Amino acid sequence: MDVRRAAERYRGGDPAAGIDSYHAFSFGPHYDPDNLRFGAVIACNEERLAPGAGFDEHPHSHTEIVTWVVEGELTHRDSAGHETTVRPGDVQRLSSAAGVRHVERNDADTPLTFVQMWLAPLKPGGDPSYEIVHGIADSTPYAVPEAGAMLHVRRLTPGERTAVPDGAYVYVHVVRGEVRLEGWELGPGDAARITDAKDLEAVGVTAAEVLVWEMAAV
Repeated sequence: MDVRRAAERYRGGDPAAGIDSYHAFSFGPHYDPDNLRFGAVIACNEERLAPGAGFDEHPHSHTEIVTWVVEGELTHRDSAGHETTVRPGDVQRLSSAAGVRHVERNDADTPLTFVQMWLAPLKPGGDPSYEIVHGIADSTPYAVPEAGAMLHVRRLTPGERTAVPDGAYVYVHVVRGEVRLEGWELGPGDAARITDAKDLEAVGVTAAEVLVWEMAAV
């Protein structure tokens, strides 16, 4: 198990434009050849947008983009005609496939924080697609078969235990609160990269929200 702390993230974005980004993997101008991916995950970005700030239309291809809003509201528009508002508890996925363009903005008058995770598909190409699941429940895993991955959302009370899925690769990201995982205490923005996970469990030290990716071997 490889634990990466929030303080180790590379800071990007454009603070002058109201955009603060914190990258867990090699990203954009920050190139780290030893930190390109873990399993299917190639990016896990914490994004903070001030009211009125956002990312203007830009392209993506050959990437599964999954977004989780922590607080605030995210406005999404893409070149396939989708326009939605993503709120806390919603899972949004944009399968960019052979190519798509999109806009992400904070059109509200309150700050926006979201986690965006990029996964590499098993096969390149195909047609872009979009999906949003409103208010996903803890007991409902979200499958991204294009990347051989499954997302589990865990909301823990203090002292509550939850099983960590067995898997060739498991990526655990703490959204809020504190959890204990195999002797490690993880706080907001911390992550654990686990290879050949088996019979593990996480415990809420405080009330906590955790995103867990279960991934097949690549």
